[in-house]
Amino acid sequence: MFNAPLLKTINDVNTPYYYYDTKVLVDTLNALNKASVSKNYHVHYAMKANSNIPILNLIKEHNIGIDCVSGNELTLALKEGFEASKIAFAGVGKTDDEINLAIEHDILSINCESIQEIQVINELAQLQNKVANISIRINPDLDAGTHPNITTGTQLNKFGISVETLDLAIDICKDLRHVNLNGIHFHIGSQIRSEMPYVQLCKKVNTIVKSLLSKGVNLDVVNLGGGLGINYNDPDSEMIPNFENFFSIFSDNLSLPKNISVHFELGRSIVGQCGSLITKTLFTKGNDLKQFVIVDAGMTELMRPALYNSFHKIQNLSSTKPAKMYEVVGPICETTDTFDKQVLLPETVRGDFLVIRSVGAYGEVMASNYNLRVKPLAYYSLN
Repeated sequence: MFNAPLLKTINDVNTPYYYYDTKVLVDTLNALNKASVSKNYHVHYAMKANSNIPILNLIKEHNIGIDCVSGNELTLALKEGFEASKIAFAGVGKTDDEINLAIEHDILSINCESIQEIQVINELAQLQNKVANISIRINPDLDAGTHPNITTGTQLNKFGISVETLDLAIDICKDLRHVNLNGIHFHIGSQIRSEMPYVQLCKKVNTIVKSLLSKGVNLDVVNLGGGLGINYNDPDSEMIPNFENFFSIFSDNLSLPKNISVHFELGRSIVGQCGSLITKTLFTKGNDLKQFVIVDAGMTELMRPALYNSFHKIQNLSSTKPAKMYEVVGPICETTDTFDKQVLLPETVRGDFLVIRSVGAYGEVMASNYNLRVKPLAYYSLN
């Protein structure tokens, strides 16, 4: 059950607001480290999930690297003290300024997603009189079986270099003096809750690495991305993902030389369950077809339901009355500004406080000022 000391003074806090349970985050990070270190795996936090600075600082304290997808994320990571040698920079459309920033700071790797990008990095590195570390992101043509809007590993997606083009990309790298190909990179999707996509990925990786090694290509790093999902339906039953099981999938199915370091980019699974969105009931109304609860949070504070039709558990923090079926909606002038069309809640009235769970990933970070909304504040537990 949702529990937060801050709720003792909830009536003094303006809603909506984000609430982070730092104990949940720390416990998650400890479980992650225990599971990954035991397998000698390296983890980078995918900052796109949540770039809240106190959250980043807790992650840094647990000696985890960073996965960036923009120059601003890279700048923030460096500013907050993450080691450049533990930063990977991905993204299908990096600007010259972003690439120059990565080259300047000698990060672990720029994960390249096209042959043209490799050539541009070489040109920019030459101007800095440097050699840039790069990895090639390979599109393995695997469907992770998740929502199509968060699938990234098929030939229909914009990401990566196809397996068929890989040899050409490798040959081009060999002729370029200002790039150092130190690894390969994969990422097949997000919110993956089954083992099979990862087993299939391992098989593809084994085949690709074996082929590259046979051709004399030296690899220091194999980056397998992330995508591990969380339990949105019943968060209290699974506040911390089963990282032991996740990493065991790879240790059981990967066949790589011991001198190759294995890296992962996890985001949602690290921060997803530590965050919630607290909102207040503004009005209730209804008709013969449905009953509406209209709250002061909207798609501007939590985009996922409108963007992906995704589910987040909603609880009434104020009422213990008999339950009724509601559609919980926000104030934004869009029909898609709906959090759940059929949610069973205790009878809800104006002034009741609701909590929308599992908002730590892709909640605050995707907030917008559409309708000239002001971004809510974030509060943290004292644990």
